[in-house]
Amino acid sequence: MQHQTDPDETEDAPLAVAAGKQERVGFLPIVTNWFDRVFVGIYLFVALELLWMRFLEQSIPLTVCHVLAVALGVLIVWRG
Repeated sequence: MQHQTDPDETEDAPLAVAAGKQERVGFLPIVTNWFDRVFVGIYLFVALELLWMRFLEQSIPLTVCHVLAVALGVLIVWRG
């Protein structure tokens, strides 16, 4: 009788740990690569800009929002 294997099962994880490769852990609740984090940063940038223009632009200039959004995007790409 032959042993059937599940093609979805991978044994790469134990090999990666044995080889010294560690999975990157960030503060985002999903597994991401750099492109995913850039994508999330862009969406957050647009949402923050729109909310800022709707509620805060009369009292605080939009330049402040630009600086905050870019800093938050860099943080997400770097540490997310």
